[in-house]
Amino acid sequence: HGRDTSTMPGCSKPHPAWGLWAMMLLLSVAIYGSHAPLLTLCKVDGAIPFSSTSVVVLVELTKLALSLLFLLPGAREPLPVALSWRHAAPFALSALLYAANNNLVVHMQLFMDPSTFQVLSNLKIVSTALLYSLLLRRRLGARRWLALLLLLAAGVTYSCGGLRGHEDPRGTRLHVTPVGLLLLSVYCLISGLSAVYTEAILKSQALPLSLQNIFLYFFGVLLNLMGSVWSGMEGGFLEGFSPWVLLVVLSQALNGLIMSVVMKHSSNITRLFIISCSILVNALLSVALFNLQLTLLFFVAVACIGLAVHLYYGVT
Repeated sequence: HGRDTSTMPGCSKPHPAWGLWAMMLLLSVAIYGSHAPLLTLCKVDGAIPFSSTSVVVLVELTKLALSLLFLLPGAREPLPVALSWRHAAPFALSALLYAANNNLVVHMQLFMDPSTFQVLSNLKIVSTALLYSLLLRRRLGARRWLALLLLLAAGVTYSCGGLRGHEDPRGTRLHVTPVGLLLLSVYCLISGLSAVYTEAILKSQALPLSLQNIFLYFFGVLLNLMGSVWSGMEGGFLEGFSPWVLLVVLSQALNGLIMSVVMKHSSNITRLFIISCSILVNALLSVALFNLQLTLLFFVAVACIGLAVHLYYGVT
């Protein structure tokens, strides 16, 4: 408790496995950054041909399968504590919060256009940092708050027009209804709460991470399957799937596992920096694949991120 001393492993102080950390963090940045371009490549005639519910269920199943695989090598070793349902139960709330937010994202698009969502969803940086500070009792000094506000500025700047297509010289125009703003506030709150709550459970239990992940993804699969049955799936479960979609599933599953390592051994703040840094990958892929052009705002965003990293992780 007290001041937040979490640093991005491998940045401020030597870490035994800093090479592995660096690789994992870079891979995560690449996956976050390539997600939107990958989804664009999945489109057929401008529309997503598959059910997003199917993708979420498959991602959860893949994470569950990989966690079981990772647990096998150490299965013969005795656990540090006697297992009980009390270890698994807290993860049900985590899975519920994540599932609620996944559904909220879909419904929110009815009350705002996608570019507005891109801009305003950056506010979850603030909600996550506030909840991290309050619930985990981590004091972030003025310098670190400034760094996080710079991350917010970078996200908003980039979303507002860091990339320019051939048909939209005017840039982004925001459109959102009052209901949309209310839903967005709930989305940012749940987003921060689910992340901080999950970090708290992962750190409070003396259990192997793979076992904790099995609990989390078991509930994740269960809730999302129930959701897909409830909403009534049109067409087949795997309808409209292509190799690109399978790549989305695999990359999202891998990133979920990396994020659990980050939350258990570092913090949600590291996660926020990873997401912000992924702007670079998103921009470069968008330029390479879709002939979009970088604007001055992109470079402003990059400068904000660079300064934020220095302020947060740099020398005191």
